[in-house]
Order: sequence, then C-alpha cells, then structure tokens
Amino acid sequence: MNDENNYSISAYEKEYLRELAYKQKAYADLPIMKEREKLWYLHNSLQGKRPMIVMETITFWENICPPLKCKSEIAREMENQMLKSIVNADLVGDDKVVPGYYPLETELEYEKYGLQAKKVYDKNGIGFHIESVIESLEEDFDKLSPSVFGYDEQKYTLKKQFMESVIGDILPVQLVNSSNYWDFSITQQVVELMGMQNMFYSMYDEPDLFHELMQFITDDKIRLLRWEEEHGCLWLNNGNHYMGGGSFCFTEELPRKDYAGKVRSIDTWGHMNSQESVGISPDMFQEFILPYMKRLSREFGMLYYGCCEPVSDFWDGGIEQIENIRKVSISPWCKEAFMAERLSGSNTIYSRKPSPNFLGIQADFNEEEFRAYIQETVNLTKECKSEYIFRDIYELHGNISKVKRAVQIVRELTENN
Repeated sequence: MNDENNYSISAYEKEYLRELAYKQKAYADLPIMKEREKLWYLHNSLQGKRPMIVMETITFWENICPPLKCKSEIAREMENQMLKSIVNADLVGDDKVVPGYYPLETELEYEKYGLQAKKVYDKNGIGFHIESVIESLEEDFDKLSPSVFGYDEQKYTLKKQFMESVIGDILPVQLVNSSNYWDFSITQQVVELMGMQNMFYSMYDEPDLFHELMQFITDDKIRLLRWEEEHGCLWLNNGNHYMGGGSFCFTEELPRKDYAGKVRSIDTWGHMNSQESVGISPDMFQEFILPYMKRLSREFGMLYYGCCEPVSDFWDGGIEQIENIRKVSISPWCKEAFMAERLSGSNTIYSRKPSPNFLGIQADFNEEEFRAYIQETVNLTKECKSEYIFRDIYELHGNISKVKRAVQIVRELTENN
C-alpha cells in the first residue's frame, strides 16, 4: 500500500467519514468524557474515587456494529474505527473515553526466531492448535536465530497523510502501536514454537536447555525494544491508550522524569502474562518463568500483569516479586478472596475480569444472579483499588441491551459501596 493511489475514496465516502469524525469529536468534547478522563488519571495513580468499568466490545463487535456504508478498503477501515467509539458511547455507557483523535494502528514486520509458528484455527477462528516447529530443544535449538524487525515508515506516513486529508481538520491522526502489549508474554512465545505439551516435557526432561530458551527469548524481546527506540516506532501510551488486558493507560507518572523527547520503553506501560503456566506448580513457575519475567518487566515504566490465568496460584513468592506491577488481572479462575487480601492497601490495582457467562451464553440476562456475583467482589475489595473489565464475550444472542444493563448494575453496586 505504498502507492498513494491505493487510498482513493469516493466523494460520498469522504463526506460520510467527515460526518462520523464530527460525531466522534462531539462525543469526545462532552463534559462526561472530560470527567471520565480525570477519574482514570486518579484511578491509575491509586487515588481513585470509584472503580472504573470497561466493557470490551471487540469480541462481539459484529453483534452491535451497524452495516458499513463505505466500499473502498481504506474508507471501511476508517468507518469501522470511528464507529467503535460512537457505538460504544451510544450503547454501552462504560468508562471508556471517546478519543479526540483518530488512532492509526501500526504494525512491525516481524520475522520471529527464524521460524514460522504454525497455528491451525477452528471453524470459528477462536480456538487453535499449535503445530510444533520445535519438538525437542536438544535436537532443534540450533534452528533458532535472532528475530528480524522491520517498520515501513513510508507506508504509515502516506496512510496518515491520506487520513489527515479526509478528517485531519476535525480529528488529528495519531500513530499507535498496541501490538506491543501482547508481544512480551514469554511462555506464549514458547508455546507458539513447540506447543504446550512439548513445553511441559522440556521443563522436566531438559531443564538447562529450557532455561537457555527462556533467556534467548528474553534477550530477543529486549533487543526488539531497543530496535523500536532506535527506529522511532515506539510511542508514548500514557493517555487514552488501550492497555493489554482491557484497561487504559491514563497516567502522569509516565514518561519518566528524565524523558527528553525520544520515547524509551521505560517511558511506557507494558503488558505481560503467563496463561500457559496454568499446568505447572508454583515452584516450577518460580524456577523456569519468574526470573525472565522479572528481567523483562524492568524494561517498562509500569506493568499490567495477567490475562485469564489464576494469578493467585503463583502470587506468593512469585508474581508479587515483579516490582512495577500497577494492575493485575483477577480472572474468573482466581481465588478472589486470596487476591483481595494480598492487594488490600497495596500499590496494585485489583483488575477484576467478571465471568463472560452472564452475558455471552444466552439471550436472557439473569440480573439477580449477576448482581449477587458482582456484590461478592465488591464485598471482598473494600480495601483495594479495583476496576471491572468485561472481556471474552463472543455472542450476545440478539440481546444488545444487557451489555449496558450490566454496566449500570456494576456502577450502582460499586458507587454505593
């Protein structure tokens, strides 16, 4: 897409995109958005007045997105992006802040480890199977080589210029790099190379080589960050930016005080998790996983830790040692009371991920059961700084209204606590 001619759109599409841009700007300028922004800054600095609430819509976006009106590829991309903010403001009512800019997502060209991970997806495109490219480290370690990185600056410069020619006088276009939030979970990288079963076998059968692999991947990730810094494709994410795990990055603690205009990884939020560790013991986690995650975590200013794994199983003597965690994911598989006790009065936010089953299994919404479920978390977290992040809801079964109703119930219960 380096040819500027690929970005041509019709007069109708341009007019419609400008209408959407004006609508997004109108939402962004509302007093309630300014108030939410203030609440996020307070919340992320541990001074929050109430828990924040996020309903992640990406997994059920097709259920709520109106039919796209544009025809050309670039216009449909812009339409879809702006609708995400507009529809969320109309239908959801959570604490997401409608941005006063257009986020242009960038991606690196990334050849990982000299090998191509192979994933075979199910018919729904959600579940997948890993076809191992490494069967045993003893036989296959030499296949690995340092990753090769690339960034097509011209591509994104042209794309940004085109978008600015359409809506730039209404919404500024801002380059963002959300992919960085998902690329630093080391065990995910291991599983993509050798599959989970081989990973577990390797820890037991060839522990020294497994440590070498973890060190190799850690070094490779640090090299990626240095490369991004050098090539100017790492951007600050201290405002209305998505954070891996479903939360948002508003903070005045980043960039670091010695920031001089060139973004470094320590000026940014990072995200790490180790969902793949669910099949090992806490002792094995501390031996094989923790040292490398601690090392990598020091590359970021602040960290959101966790996704779906039960962090409670690995907290004591493990994850708690990662010093710059500001938020930790409390998934439905966590021991809630245990984590509430550990995080009470701490500098780590209890980032609760309610079970998606209440909204995603059937059309009906059992408000009574949902209310009791959320109340349990509210009761446990009276001494915690907390937030509620709804994720992994893949189907609404035609009942769109229950999304907004769920947000209303959580807000009611948390504000009255």
